[in-house]
Amino acid sequence: MSAPVIQGWCPGALKPMESGDGWVVRIRAQGGRLEGAALGRIAELARVHGNGLIDLSARSNLQIRGVTPETHPALIDGLRALGLIDEDAGREARRNILVTPYWCEGDGTQALAAELATALADGPDLPGKFGFALDTGPVPVLAGASADIRLERGAAGLMLRADGALQGLPVTQDTAVPAMMALARWFVASGGVRDGRGRMAAHLARVELPAEFRTHTVELPEPICEKPGPTAGGVLVGLAFGQIEADTLATLAATVQAVRLTPWRMLLLEGLTAAPDLPGLIHDPTDPMLRVVACTGAPGCPQAQQSTRVLAAGLAPHVPAGQVLHVSGCAKGCAHPRPADWVLTATITGFDLIAGGRAADIPLRRGLDPQALIADPLLLTGRPHAPLL
Repeated sequence: MSAPVIQGWCPGALKPMESGDGWVVRIRAQGGRLEGAALGRIAELARVHGNGLIDLSARSNLQIRGVTPETHPALIDGLRALGLIDEDAGREARRNILVTPYWCEGDGTQALAAELATALADGPDLPGKFGFALDTGPVPVLAGASADIRLERGAAGLMLRADGALQGLPVTQDTAVPAMMALARWFVASGGVRDGRGRMAAHLARVELPAEFRTHTVELPEPICEKPGPTAGGVLVGLAFGQIEADTLATLAATVQAVRLTPWRMLLLEGLTAAPDLPGLIHDPTDPMLRVVACTGAPGCPQAQQSTRVLAAGLAPHVPAGQVLHVSGCAKGCAHPRPADWVLTATITGFDLIAGGRAADIPLRRGLDPQALIADPLLLTGRPHAPLL
C-alpha cells in the first residue's frame, strides 16, 4: 500500500483541491461570521455549481464540494459578489484566521480580525496550514483547535503566544497585530518553512523562541468540548460529520440574522434560543453522533482506503459518553489530527485499531472487517466481557 500524500496545503476558493467527488472549494468567512442572506446565497451556489454538499471544517471554514472546472468560474463570481474572494490565491492562503465564536460587540475581536487580514495580505509567505487564532472572547476556547500563533484573553489582558510555547508576550489592542506579524516573520526568517511546509510547535522543538516573545509565563488554557444548545449570543447546533445539504442550509439561513462558524463542526445561530428542527442538524447534547469523527472517506477522497462514515455512524451508539472514536480513511487522520480514545484507520485489508492515539500510530489490531465491527462492536477490544469500545 502506498503512503498517503501529505499535501501541505489547504484548499481555497481560488485554489481548490481535487477530491473524489470533484473540486473542494473552501470559503474563508471574514471574522468567522456570515449574514443569513449570504449563507442562503452560498447554499444556492453550492446547489447550482457543486453537488449540493457543504462541509464545515475544523478551522471554521465552509467547503463547497463537487465543483468542476466548468462550474468553478461562475461559483467564484457568485462568491466575489458576496465579498468572499481575495485578490489572489496567495493572499487568500495567508488569510488563515480562526476567530472565537464567543466574541462580543465592542470587545475588539472583529477589529483585530480585520486588521490582521489586512496585514497578512502583504505579509510573508507562510506554509499553507499555518494559521492564527484570535481567542479573545470572555475566556479562551480555541486551545484544542489548530493554530500556530495565538492571541488569548486572560485575567491580565491580551497575551500573544506561539503554539507550543509555555511563555508569551502581553500585548494591547493596538500592539497585538504588529506583534503577531513580527512573530510570523521570525518563523520564516529562522527556517520554519521547509519545502513549503512548517508548523510553529514543530519549529520550536528545534529552535529557541526569541526572548522578546516569551516575557511572561502563561497558564495554558484547556481544550474544551462544546455541545449543542443555548450559549452566549445564541444557540449551537451540530452537523453530523460537519456536513450539511444545500437545501437544509438554505432553510436554516432563512431563520437567522447571522451565523458564526466554529471549529467544533457546529454553527452558532445568533440571537436564537433554540435551533430549528431540520434534517441533519444535531440538537441533543447527548447525541451519540457527537462522539464520532470521520473524514469524507472513499470514494469522496482519492486517498481513502475505505468508506468511513457508515462505519462511524454504526458504531456511534456504542461509544461511551465522554469518549471519541475517530474513523480515518487513511493514516493522515485529517478529520482529527489530535489523539482520540479510539481510532480506526482504513487500509486495503480493513481497519487498524489504535487506542489513545492518532491515525498513523502503531495499531493494537489490524485488518478488522467493517461489517463485522458494526455487527459486533466488541471486536474492537477483543475482550468478550469488555465494555463496548
